[in-house]
Amino acid sequence: MKIAFSPCPNDTFIFHALAHGLVPNAPTFDVTYADIDITNNLAAKQNDLDVLKISYAALPWVLDEYKLLPCGGALGRGCGPLILTQKSENGKADPNVLTGRRVAVPSERSTAYLLFRLWAAQHVPGSIGEIIVMPFHEIMPAVRDGKIDAGLVIHEARFTYPSYGLQLLTDLGSWWESDTGLPIPLGAIIAKKSLDVESIAGWIRQSVEHAWEKPAASQEYVLSHAQEMSPEVAQAHIDLYVNEFSLDLGDEGYKAVTTLLNRAAQERLVPAIDAKALDWKKKE
Repeated sequence: MKIAFSPCPNDTFIFHALAHGLVPNAPTFDVTYADIDITNNLAAKQNDLDVLKISYAALPWVLDEYKLLPCGGALGRGCGPLILTQKSENGKADPNVLTGRRVAVPSERSTAYLLFRLWAAQHVPGSIGEIIVMPFHEIMPAVRDGKIDAGLVIHEARFTYPSYGLQLLTDLGSWWESDTGLPIPLGAIIAKKSLDVESIAGWIRQSVEHAWEKPAASQEYVLSHAQEMSPEVAQAHIDLYVNEFSLDLGDEGYKAVTTLLNRAAQERLVPAIDAKALDWKKKE
């Protein structure tokens, strides 16, 4: 069975057991490591991947071929994307500075981008100037060097942006949580409808449980894919993104997903979806 997920610590931690044949009765999994912007595009095209990690923002484009699984993804609190700028003279964060400015984003089919656009519609007078898609590891240096005016960052940038001398303009996760009372839907796990999705979900849950029961077992694997990240930052990344929603979205998780996608559809950022399409047990 072919699976694709990112080399980020939360994904390698969750899928360590599945990728290494440690889940009883699960088939062998052939792993492709790819950043989520790549898997978003793969999922929207004809491909031979059976299971993928994508952004929830990309979900409306792939529901004809794939089902959303209730486990293995990234959804939580206190883990949202950030908007960063160079430090202001007075040290104060002012959304007005984004009016007519150039903002770098890691993808236009990402939850981070949807949150940014929804936040900007409420807080930025006028409109953003130019949106520039840029690999996420290039965004902070570009803001620091003045090549762009602001950057939308994700992942471990939450822990490392002060080292670039940058200023936090807003924490989009905090805004989302205060505005909705819901956790932030970031990364989704999907599987082809033609497969036994219930069994796949069961294997992923067992992989999550194995990771929690034996955290040391995955450490070498996690760090080997962690892009020169220190063990401390990698662990902070896991602690932030692997939680009860990784095991089961539950009612609150599904509500967060539908709220995000419905708001984004109202702003014409994504196609409208039928909430029933997210029911992973529904037969076609």
